[in-house]
Amino acid sequence: MGFRALAFALCVVGLTGCSDAETEPVQRASLGVDGNLIAKTLFGAAARGSDQRPAAFGSYANGCAAGLEALPESGPTWQAMRLSRNRNWGHPDTIDFVQDLSRAATRQGWAGIYVGDLSQPRGGPMLSGHRSHQIGLDADIWMNPAQTMSLTRQQREDISAISMRRANGAFVNSNWTRGHHEVLKAAASDPRVARIFVFAGAKVQMCKDATGDRSWLRKIRPWFGHHFHFHVRLSCPPGSSGCVDQAPPPAGDGCADAQAWVNNILNPPRPDPNAPPPRPRRELRLADLPRQCVGVLKSE
Repeated sequence: MGFRALAFALCVVGLTGCSDAETEPVQRASLGVDGNLIAKTLFGAAARGSDQRPAAFGSYANGCAAGLEALPESGPTWQAMRLSRNRNWGHPDTIDFVQDLSRAATRQGWAGIYVGDLSQPRGGPMLSGHRSHQIGLDADIWMNPAQTMSLTRQQREDISAISMRRANGAFVNSNWTRGHHEVLKAAASDPRVARIFVFAGAKVQMCKDATGDRSWLRKIRPWFGHHFHFHVRLSCPPGSSGCVDQAPPPAGDGCADAQAWVNNILNPPRPDPNAPPPRPRRELRLADLPRQCVGVLKSE
């Protein structure tokens, strides 16, 4: 949906004016719990960034973003993938970081990097997929060692990312190279980066292969999945009073923690028979997000 559809949805919750006749069908179809629209419906309808100064509001999994920029679909050392999703939007710091990392990748013999999801044009909860990526400071980088920067739009819809894991993520497979190690190290060494999520086996392998200064390993954190891509999370930019940083990673290189993940993959602990069943996750409503997000939606 485009801006007209977004404005139409906004009238339903009273953010803009509209007639009763206009709102009645949308109320039946789109209103969520307690009369509030589901946030992902509103933010998923935005086709472009807001006409505001760049700013991140809230946290990575509960927020929105003003003034996001679109990563150009193609550059000399990067290509944005899955363009139909319209998720190649980020804070200017994120756009700069992605381009810097793409140039670093060429030093490993790659043509550049394939860039997966950043954020929606105004951030916010996504219609599908990620819980995070809501404030323009997250970036997914495909594991493929890119060989060309001339993929067509259709090829970018059809091509698949390459998995690096073996044994459910306990180890890397034969697709893993020293180049992957160095690209991840370059990303983690960037002072703008808060942490990077990758499957446990990759972190353990990097711990084995790292020499010299190991401080950058602290930012590499094991997490479920993340074997087709690695997920870079930037810190809140300086002066971002409305942005909520994640707590810093624990002290140390994190290698023992990653090994514990691997041990649990190879020898899973017995499930607790008395553990309560997980509660269904409630969809975020507009009222759940920071108050600035209303202004982000209303902006041209």
